[in-house]
Amino acid sequence: MKYIPMSLTTIFLFFLFFTTVVSDTEKTSVYDELQRYDFPIGILPKGVIAYELNSMTGEFSVYLSGSCRFMLSSYELHYAPVINGVISKGRLRKVSGVSVKVVLLCWLNIVEVKRICDDLQFSVGFTSANFPIRSFEKSPRCECGLRCIHEDEGELGQKLPVSSS
Repeated sequence: MKYIPMSLTTIFLFFLFFTTVVSDTEKTSVYDELQRYDFPIGILPKGVIAYELNSMTGEFSVYLSGSCRFMLSSYELHYAPVINGVISKGRLRKVSGVSVKVVLLCWLNIVEVKRICDDLQFSVGFTSANFPIRSFEKSPRCECGLRCIHEDEGELGQKLPVSSS
């Protein structure tokens, strides 16, 4: 056999392809991403089917299989099929797609969540409420919240590629 040297371009393309394949197999779940930013997994319900995260800007989109509603303590929560916002260490801001029912029929949008020591502070703009982080150790299920009899596993959500537009 005759030895044919590889060009620098060929080596570069091989390296680029190899690192892309390796990084695609090491994608994390949306719940892992939450923990990386110092949030408990239970601030998102089970049923996430995909998510996008721009690690440069913190902008994110989380996709559920449909709308999700459940009770948590004395509050009724509603998650739209798409939740958007900006995440940074210990802070979610510009949140859209999550609302809480207060006082009979009044729904308010949760616009910000901050981690303050061992509490999470949920803000609806003009007011906020604090809850212990331990209340969010598990992800609630749509319809039954944390009071479900059977646990579904494997609903971790796949990361979608971030568009460059």
